[in-house]
Amino acid sequence: MKKQQPQISEDKILEASWELLGEDGIEKFSMRRLADRLGIQAPSLYWYFKSKQELYQRLTNQVSILFLEEFQTEGDWKAQLAAFAINLRNLLQRYPCSTQLMMLTLPLEPGIIRFTNRMLLCVESTPLEEEQKLQMVLTLTNYVLGFVLDEYQDRRNVSAMLKEKGELPIEEMVKLLDSMSEADAGLFRRMYKGELYELMGTDKAFEFGLQLILLGIEQVIKEHEK
Repeated sequence: MKKQQPQISEDKILEASWELLGEDGIEKFSMRRLADRLGIQAPSLYWYFKSKQELYQRLTNQVSILFLEEFQTEGDWKAQLAAFAINLRNLLQRYPCSTQLMMLTLPLEPGIIRFTNRMLLCVESTPLEEEQKLQMVLTLTNYVLGFVLDEYQDRRNVSAMLKEKGELPIEEMVKLLDSMSEADAGLFRRMYKGELYELMGTDKAFEFGLQLILLGIEQVIKEHEK
């Protein structure tokens, strides 16, 4: 009896894509590996997506739509931008490699356009020029993307070190820092030994960075109103 081909759909392809991204990261993602996951031949995928880039666009569109469904907030521009940043970070953490996907795609899908428009609506009430409003939301979005990407890469680096050496090279780091002069490594050495670098990637660090951006925007608005 002829073996029946698995039934696939766009939704199943997207679901399998997220699973594969979560397991191996975007660096190892390929249409061939995705086809293997679905139990089909790679050419069958191209009935649904003409290229891997088009698939990336659709995945980003899906994340954008999910964000819009969850993001319901009111208040002034500062409250909306703060909520926007926190909600975006939380969503990106839930969907593996979604940060990289957002960086690799263009606003060529309805969901992505609506997402961008919603960002701009957060600052519509400010007295700034439209160019400045765009720069405000881009700066904030880039901060969130960079923060989440740094978290992701740090986890991968730690995982790679543990796999290679079985432990983190903490003693090697301390010896290296102790071998360097005060002028070259003094401040970094004190912070490292004081475990301040453990704050990296935490909610506290994220919220502090967000506060800096919001205060900077507030200052720009004050100067604009003079």
